[in-house]
Amino acid sequence: MKDAPCTQSPQGTLLSIEHATVVKSGKRVLDDISLAIHLGGHTAIIGPNGSGKSSLIKLLTREYYPLARIDDQPTVRILGKDRWNIFELRTQLGIVSADLHNDFLTEPELTGFDVALSGFFATKGIAPHQHVVDEQREIARHALDRMAAGFLANRPIGEMSTGEVRRCLIARALVSRPLALILDEPTTGLDMVAQQRFMESIRGLARAGTTIILVTHHVQEIIPEISRVVLLREGKIAATGEKKATLTAANLSSAFGWRIALTQHHGYYSAAAAEAVDEEQQA
Repeated sequence: MKDAPCTQSPQGTLLSIEHATVVKSGKRVLDDISLAIHLGGHTAIIGPNGSGKSSLIKLLTREYYPLARIDDQPTVRILGKDRWNIFELRTQLGIVSADLHNDFLTEPELTGFDVALSGFFATKGIAPHQHVVDEQREIARHALDRMAAGFLANRPIGEMSTGEVRRCLIARALVSRPLALILDEPTTGLDMVAQQRFMESIRGLARAGTTIILVTHHVQEIIPEISRVVLLREGKIAATGEKKATLTAANLSSAFGWRIALTQHHGYYSAAAAEAVDEEQQA
């Protein structure tokens, strides 16, 4: 099932994709995708490993580009524009991922404050030639406080837990006051308690008005504030729409290739795999 063409104004549209195909190493990692994601609503992109979730995000962040269309029409529009300066785009979109986390760990001496402040420059830490003003320092400290990470300002990230580093990275994303926060498998490496604490902090950002795009293969990470779900399978959109209608046992079973039991409790979902689905029955 695919979205109807976007009818909202460009100012209200974060991402508009029409018939986008992305090929990497001879394989279609995204296959004829059509999708619209609007500002102000929170969206979860879910699917098994290899379904195209990260490729879709890289399309949004301009790391991947789609094949040209025969009609020469723009395939991807971000915030109403099909052309972007990549550094300008990064001020509009805050991105936090396990890959970014691992990249920062190569500089273990950076403090939490260094990490947050570097968000103004889209760099890893602050270079000597970069001029930092008092207002930026104040914003960085406020961003750490928003993530309950103010106590980490002077601590090197090499001495932090995985969850603490992740909070500093979100503060880094917030300093430019992005229109949307993109979380790509954000709880990778966190234990059960740290996962819960982390996602509660994301709920606070969602309620405060930051548009959240959550990329995950864990149904339990979909916070109650998320209202829309995009379900991917093998580079295609398997289902998309309002969470209640899209996040169903039948849709998940089809996407993951296993019979899945789905339960809901206090706005959270939980899924359990039961048995493999016969592909002939899926067809």
